Amino acid sequence: MASTFLLPHERHGDGPHKVLAVHGWFADRSAWAPVVADLDRVSFEYALVDLRGYGEAKDTPGAYTTTEGAGDLLALADRLGWERFSLIGHSMGASVAQRVVASARARVRRIAGVSPVPASGLALPPQRWELFSTADNEPAHRRTIIDLTTGGVRPAAWLDRMTARSVARSDAKAFRAWLDSWTHDDFHADLEGCTTPALAVTGQLDPSLPAELIRATWLHYFTRGELVDLPVCGHYAMDEAPLALIRVVEDFLRADRAGRARRA
Repeated sequence: MASTFLLPHERHGDGPHKVLAVHGWFADRSAWAPVVADLDRVSFEYALVDLRGYGEAKDTPGAYTTTEGAGDLLALADRLGWERFSLIGHSMGASVAQRVVASARARVRRIAGVSPVPASGLALPPQRWELFSTADNEPAHRRTIIDLTTGGVRPAAWLDRMTARSVARSDAKAFRAWLDSWTHDDFHADLEGCTTPALAVTGQLDPSLPAELIRATWLHYFTRGELVDLPVCGHYAMDEAPLALIRVVEDFLRADRAGRARRA
């Protein structure tokens, strides 16, 4: 059944290139706050969304799956009157964005994933699964995950702030359900040979989604894929390297205007 739920969102800019931005597992659309002030609002119009279970949609019921999330994004694009658009997704949000490409390829101009979960899912070893699967009701486990995925070098106050935001801006039940979807969903066959230009941005301090894994997945599925591996950066490039992230992603999006395919 097609989704009729309208994702809560905020819009920035009024440019001709429309972009949907999708947050990851740990936060709502406030995850993009560190980059908002410096976005190119002349070239682009961004819609930052809250997926079900997060932010203004924290109490919205749902299946909390990548398939449902993709349907919600397409419904929002329809409501906004965006026939064609690009996508930016962080971590889990990149998996949702890839679902959109898989189901409506002709509508997507470009896709950029920031520490993107591959369309094949992300298998976690037993000890790591125990940590992740109990993080819904254990804030200390969320903090440990953030610390692990940023190289163990970030200030304690930042880890505390990120953890507090995650707990406040997500519903615990939805948080747990989303985990099952983004780790186990495997729809990479629907993307094999995809010619949609696709950028992946990884962080050299992130052991969970390293460049090697993205080369073997993202760059395999997208024939016009490319990879940028940011130094001194972990899983949260929006916080850790906001200006570098903006430059890389917006340069990639602008290449569509020039009609040039960028090489992987």
